[in-house]
Amino acid sequence: MIIPIEGNVTYPITLDASVWIFDERKIIFEDAFTNSKKPKKEKEENYIKEAAERLNRAYDPRVKQNINRNLNKQEQEDALTYSYVMPIKPFLEHTEPNENAKIAHIITIDNVVEIPLTQLENSVLLFSKEGKPITDKGPVHLYFKDGSNKDNPIKGINKFKIK
Repeated sequence: MIIPIEGNVTYPITLDASVWIFDERKIIFEDAFTNSKKPKKEKEENYIKEAAERLNRAYDPRVKQNINRNLNKQEQEDALTYSYVMPIKPFLEHTEPNENAKIAHIITIDNVVEIPLTQLENSVLLFSKEGKPITDKGPVHLYFKDGSNKDNPIKGINKFKIK
């Protein structure tokens, strides 16, 4: 299922979470809400450092992203083990919200959730849980970067409408 981002933007786009497992910008779910990372294994420490570097490159407009590359053996194993989130900010930047855009309506199967556009920009989308796509009110769940809704994410998202 694809999820459109439309409304008060220059370029409406659609999100396809089914291909994000190959995207360098993905972050391990548990790491998305912490500033201090104390991995148990050296392998995990290297992976986290690489993920942080990829995240930094994602926000550097001078760096061209290689988002559809092949996964190495370790990354393939990790993809089948970890839960992953994707920052929504790079996608919102591509839509180029108009200057007067301040509100985001998250249209779900149950209702419409209204949040400030800045809060949406600082959110992540859970797209993989323990190596499997999200099936329960998926394909994504929205979490605020500050972790305030970590126990109660926004689920069943059908569309993002920028106002």
